[in-house]
This record gives sequence, C-alpha cells and structure tokens, in this order.
Amino acid sequence: MANMMKMMKQAQAMQAKMQKVQADLAEREVEFSSGGGMVTARATCDGVLKKISIDPKVVDPEDVEMLEDLVFTAVAGALDLGRETMSEEMGAITKGMNIPGMGM
Repeated sequence: MANMMKMMKQAQAMQAKMQKVQADLAEREVEFSSGGGMVTARATCDGVLKKISIDPKVVDPEDVEMLEDLVFTAVAGALDLGRETMSEEMGAITKGMNIPGMGM
C-alpha cells in the first residue's frame, strides 16, 4: 500500500511539473529562417504561428513561387522546432519514470 501511495505522489508531482512546462512552452517562441535569412517565421512551442518577416529584396512579382517556398519552409521549420522543443522538455520530465499503467 505504501508503494502505491509513493507512485501516486510521483504521478501527481510529474503531472504538476508537466502542466507548468506546457504553460511555459506555450509562451516560449522559436524562430526559423529560410533563404539565407530572407524569410523568418516565429512560433510558440505549442504550435501557434506568431510572426512572419519577409525581406523586401526577396519579393519578386515574376517569381511568386520562390517566395511561397521560402515562406512555407520558414513556417514549417519554426513549427517543427517548436514541436521538437516541446518533445525534449516533456521527455526530460518523464525520463526514468516507470509508473505501471501510465505507459512510461
């Protein structure tokens, strides 16, 4: 019974820590650039796109497709970086935890 109580306390502590980390990551922003810094996207680690910056030098009415590719690459990169950061932070919390029935 004491072992079960210990596991419950561990699970509660881990849950509280995970909630705090998730809240912190929802505010933390990451940035990714494409085209040598010509297009930059900024997003939160919980996947909210916050800003896109485009250097006017890359805007060419004759080559809209290139600008679309640069924007897509920057946005996808920022969102991927945010997901990676979230995964690493959450993995650090659950690392080494072995709580039966919780898949850890």
